[in-house]
Amino acid sequence: MASYTTIEDWQDVEDGYVVDVTIRQTEDEKYPCGWDYSLHLGEVGGDTALRYDNAHERTNGHERHTRDGVGIIDFPGMLTLYDRFIRETEEMSSISWD
Repeated sequence: MASYTTIEDWQDVEDGYVVDVTIRQTEDEKYPCGWDYSLHLGEVGGDTALRYDNAHERTNGHERHTRDGVGIIDFPGMLTLYDRFIRETEEMSSISWD
């Protein structure tokens, strides 16, 4: 059985948006990159504005979801992707991570 170590797991609601972050380090063969993650920004009771995840890494790779659809991205590493998510979240919403 594969092990998981939770690095981040939290949810916040602010200014009409929901931020939901789950990052787990793992040796599970479903996640060749060594991470199981979902970085989500959505409207309260509404649509996804932005989400990065690797729920189907073996078949689809790493995905970036927006209102316009889903795209495959190169995985730059967990910290770099997390920083990108924070930057894009600040640009798309009134949420500040300060």
